[in-house]
Amino acid sequence: MICSTCTSRTSFEEDVKRAVNEQIKVYPESSLRDLYKNFFQDRFGPGHLIADTAAAAKYLRHELASCDESVSVSYEPTGWQGNFYRVNLSVVKENLVPYELYLDAFVRSANSVRPLSSDEWQKEWNKIDAVIRTMHLSLTNEDSDRSEINDLLERGDYVMHHSDRFETAYHPHYRIIEKQIFKKEILPYLISQQATMRTD
Repeated sequence: MICSTCTSRTSFEEDVKRAVNEQIKVYPESSLRDLYKNFFQDRFGPGHLIADTAAAAKYLRHELASCDESVSVSYEPTGWQGNFYRVNLSVVKENLVPYELYLDAFVRSANSVRPLSSDEWQKEWNKIDAVIRTMHLSLTNEDSDRSEINDLLERGDYVMHHSDRFETAYHPHYRIIEKQIFKKEILPYLISQQATMRTD
């Protein structure tokens, strides 16, 4: 199942390494738990259904009003398959994307998730982690993070937050949006706004 969308084990390994190297390049303070979160989001998207859209909207407005300057790119694909995109709240705060569109895209992305079972995800993560081990990255707290992740998965859980180191360095504020929704609805706004700024 893990390689249903790739042509070979080698392709899978290359895709995992590409995703890891890209994250380390953009976020050099990343720990193993931050890498885990990236691959997790690629499979689970926002990670939960949103039954209360009004509450999601209220929380988004609160975060927009209170968030610091985010040291991050505007958008980036998740994991080794790129099933979802992290889209920074800055695109709304800077009026590049309408708030209503951003919220709607996020809600629809959350409610479209067809997640793996905990057992399936544990098997996939173990294969991803096996590739990461071969990269000899010497990540901060790598052994303790790996132990914590394994304990989490053994309990049948899988949600993990960014490391404190990542939070401090990058102040991440984003929502996870499904790839096709992002490309068809969000990206055209960003391209249009960027083109406008170049001609101003």
